[in-house]
Amino acid sequence: MPVPRTAPTEHQLLRDTVRLKIHAAIMDGTLEPGERLNDDELIAWLGVSRTPIREALSQLTRAGLIEMAPNRYTRVTTPKPDEVVEAMQTLGVLFGGVVRLAVPRLTAAARRRIVAQLDRTIAELESHDVASVNRDALDVFGLYVDACGNPDLQRVCRDTMDGLAFRLRLPNLDELIDWDRMTEDFRRLRAATESGDNIAAELATEAIHLLPGEKS
Repeated sequence: MPVPRTAPTEHQLLRDTVRLKIHAAIMDGTLEPGERLNDDELIAWLGVSRTPIREALSQLTRAGLIEMAPNRYTRVTTPKPDEVVEAMQTLGVLFGGVVRLAVPRLTAAARRRIVAQLDRTIAELESHDVASVNRDALDVFGLYVDACGNPDLQRVCRDTMDGLAFRLRLPNLDELIDWDRMTEDFRRLRAATESGDNIAAELATEAIHLLPGEKS
């Protein structure tokens, strides 16, 4: 039967607003890894009732940004060194397909934006600016996601990429991976994006994210 179309309720809007505010506070460092989240403090900060807060926290838990143990704690996820490879490879599977789809679709303006962001990230890699790489590398792949033209893939990426990338926010990330090799793979991605070679761009993206395979 036809599904009735109804406008979002105020309750739904509150939940989404709360989720976005907590998400932003985690990603910008206002809420730090391991920080416990108290319902009463969140209510005072956000000015809403407990129900939309708990629903938002549940969504952020599914996204990997929050850890919850019933009757024990609700806290911001703490990145762990032994999860780095797993998180990077998962991002590589997603972003490899995104880049392959996006590169042939890029307008001249979009290509310039991505190349400029890649240049920034490469400079940060060269200077071992780990904190900036953690931020800007995700941003550059977000530009490819915007351009890939596949709504289903965009939705999956936007639901998962922040939580996965957050697991890479370790101050010694450059000690856990081959930083020089990653720098070279980003240069390969830049060259392939600029030339419009989507297969080479996909392979470079997969290499950046530690997926096994022969490099071209």
